[in-house]
Amino acid sequence: MECYTKLIEFHALYPRIVMALGMFDGIHLGHQRIVKTAVRRAREIGGTALVFSFLNHPRAVVDPQRSPRLIGSDVLRRKILERLGVDVLVEIPFTPNFAKTDATDFVALLHQYCAPQYVVIGENYTFGRFGRGTPDLMRQEAKRYGFRALVCDPVIRDGEPISSTRIRGLIQHGDIAKVNEYLGYPFSIIGTVVHGEARGRLLGFPTANIELQDENESLPNGVYAVTVAHGAEQYAGVANIGNNPTFGGCRRRLEVHIFDISKDLYGDRLTVSFHARIREERRFSSAEELKAQIERDKKTSISVIAEIFHLQENISMVI
Repeated sequence: MECYTKLIEFHALYPRIVMALGMFDGIHLGHQRIVKTAVRRAREIGGTALVFSFLNHPRAVVDPQRSPRLIGSDVLRRKILERLGVDVLVEIPFTPNFAKTDATDFVALLHQYCAPQYVVIGENYTFGRFGRGTPDLMRQEAKRYGFRALVCDPVIRDGEPISSTRIRGLIQHGDIAKVNEYLGYPFSIIGTVVHGEARGRLLGFPTANIELQDENESLPNGVYAVTVAHGAEQYAGVANIGNNPTFGGCRRRLEVHIFDISKDLYGDRLTVSFHARIREERRFSSAEELKAQIERDKKTSISVIAEIFHLQENISMVI
């Protein structure tokens, strides 16, 4: 997948562009329907599947006080889009000047740089200044510029359309099962391992410490069953999100005890995928009490991961 962060004449480089439009925050099942529709149509006409999006959330510019935290990182979003078959990803900065672009001028811009044969959007997609552009307007503009507008129905779960807003609420409440169901993949945090206080190692449960990013939506403090991707390898593990209250507290972070691994991970990038919430974070009266609880958490995590992946209960590496 080719990635761009500025506008160029894409139509001169890529034939028969089929464009998917959206912020695609989280790439949930509804977003995936839009992207898959674009990819499928591009393959049918021997064209190029292009996703047009933004590096930052538009609301961060037009309404900063109500700007949402993002679901996952840019790295994860790009990885998922590539897996879905996207050929070209265009992510440009959403700036105050860009926010002044009228809806019809936005479509003219797409035509100027991409000259798409198809534009694929969701039924609640809005565009242009003040979000005044609607799917109906896109259909009208399609006739002017000679492309076809394809409007995808939302994906319904539990009687309501899946949306990034719904998923953020579920993340905040720690409802991992629903989050993963609506995303269509495990909620994940990608980060670089940093140095901690090495208390986990002294307890016999060494941990990889990852700083949490303020701009990303986060699960509530607690202990979780996880899998961890390190390069091409994947492992089961147990993770804690919180402030380490047993040892006097610290800056909120993610600590992961990875089963059956002895590598030095400092400076390495890990993908931590969450599968179930085991318990709340709490303060223990002693290191020995905490150690006994971690052992129980480890057994619970292995059981959960084994059930999810239909593996034997004593297996620790998840392929």
